Amino acid sequence: MSTWSHRLRELGIELPEVVAPLASYLPAVRTGNLVYTAGQLPIVSGELTRTGKVGADVDPDDAEDLARLCGLNALAAVNALVGIDAVTRMVKVVGFVASAPDFGGQPGVVNGASALFAQVFGDAGAHARSAVGVSELPRNAPVEVEIIVEVT
Repeated sequence: MSTWSHRLRELGIELPEVVAPLASYLPAVRTGNLVYTAGQLPIVSGELTRTGKVGADVDPDDAEDLARLCGLNALAAVNALVGIDAVTRMVKVVGFVASAPDFGGQPGVVNGASALFAQVFGDAGAHARSAVGVSELPRNAPVEVEIIVEVT
């Protein structure tokens, strides 16, 4: 039987270490058969990889890559709590995009995370989603992603 961890290896994707909380919260919490993650920023090795507003300081294509990184960090939080192989399906993705005043491409940016989940989980990666434009995110990050997954 193939597992999600096996699928990640096939894709050459290594989940990063869980990003340490920036304040007083947990990276992920389980209630019943659902795991909710905290919002994940595009952080690598403890460092925010980019800052600024999408559509002004950050190109939308670059922001899509940053959303994918946020998605990887969210999966790392799930993995640390219950193990990635416990995931039965993606339920919901919420993406926040720090947007320049006239930028309306938030759905395209959040596609970076959605495409990752489809790549890893196939049909089980289909999910409900919100892509929200905001004026500011923590640490001046351009993108933040949180997820809800169903687990065994």
